[in-house]
Amino acid sequence: MKNEITYRVWGRNALFTDPVTKIGGEKSSLQIPTPQSIKGITESIYWKPSIIWIVDEIRIMNPIQMEGKGVRPVGYVGNDLARYTYLRDMEYQVRVHFVFNKNRPELKEDWNENKHYFIALRSLKAGGRRDIFLGTRECQAYVEPVEFGNGSGAYDETDMDFGLQYHSIGYPDETGEDGMVVRFWYPQMRKGRIKCLGPDECPKEQFIRKAARKTFSPQVNFSFAQEEG
Repeated sequence: MKNEITYRVWGRNALFTDPVTKIGGEKSSLQIPTPQSIKGITESIYWKPSIIWIVDEIRIMNPIQMEGKGVRPVGYVGNDLARYTYLRDMEYQVRVHFVFNKNRPELKEDWNENKHYFIALRSLKAGGRRDIFLGTRECQAYVEPVEFGNGSGAYDETDMDFGLQYHSIGYPDETGEDGMVVRFWYPQMRKGRIKCLGPDECPKEQFIRKAARKTFSPQVNFSFAQEEG
């Protein structure tokens, strides 16, 4: 397909925050990345409002290891003391593809598959257009192109189930609805690979709050001519 890219992402630490651990002001990472976090990494490589990135598959390359660190997050009055639990020395292979955002008919002129595919490839080879991080801003990461499935992974002979976990958030720009929803799923790793559900396939969904779409007006805050250049 001409709308699919595969890449390798790695970093010293990762923090895919488990929402349950945020109640006390401290954070602990999930064992695996969420589809939303991988989508965010892909959007840091290349994004335009006329396309939506869909995460297809994640391959866990390094052993899952946890590491606790003392941090001083900014509180309501001065700095607090907290202990965050990070993943350590993580590496993933990722396979994603993009679809056109049908909820943005005003951007129909920008539904050019070849254009976005080749720009995405160039952006990936350059290491992304924006900073890459694994889960949270302090977890700096790096990306490069890779053929998905190449090399040996730590869990190539292992199957694991991870129970109910956060999947992603549905924003009005992509759903076409005037509200935000949070999605949940039951991720399963088979031979080191996690096949991700699409946004519309998640078994559980919860409405969060009302929200409006951002307005894009050609020649005002979006120019097709500039994009082509």
